Amino acid sequence: MAQRTERADALRNREAVLAAADALFAASDSPHSVSMDDIAAAAGVGKGTLFRRFGDRAGLIGAVIASRLEPVQQAVREAQDAAASAPRQRVLDLLDASLRFKIENRNLMSAAEDAGLGSPYQAEHYGWWHGILRDTLDQVPGVPAADFTAHALLAAIRADLVAHLIDGQKMSPEALRSSLAAYVDTVLGNGSEPSGTRKEA
Repeated sequence: MAQRTERADALRNREAVLAAADALFAASDSPHSVSMDDIAAAAGVGKGTLFRRFGDRAGLIGAVIASRLEPVQQAVREAQDAAASAPRQRVLDLLDASLRFKIENRNLMSAAEDAGLGSPYQAEHYGWWHGILRDTLDQVPGVPAADFTAHALLAAIRADLVAHLIDGQKMSPEALRSSLAAYVDTVLGNGSEPSGTRKEA
């Protein structure tokens, strides 16, 4: 019984920490302004609990992102499984979903990009977006290097760029989404197979 109570307490603490971190990053003016001390205080737990549960600040940020991203990933999977639209449209839908997530969570995502992870490309959430985008691009006629193109398109919506455009340049989210759609259309071309190129194996 004591063990079961301990597990329940640990789960409650985890949820409280994730909710507190999520709220603090959303309300902050800068991802650098949210400290582990702030999160522990907001969650009502000791700082040591954060480090035991999540390892470090990067681990905590990764857990918050995973929690926020889970429903988005589920919706994307369901849309991809339905496959009602052409691959080209699904590429745009995927990138738009990723962009909307980054717009809504730009402080959190910027914090992840400089939380000492070494490279944002090694993050689990990046690998997921890249994989599903690459597989969809591979079905679009005229895309000779789906793996590279997926990286290049995702680079256009890095969190630091999104934050710069919206917070620094005062670009509206709608204008940013429209610009992304136009850019994707240009990158994908007219849908014909270019001469002298071939799809990746």
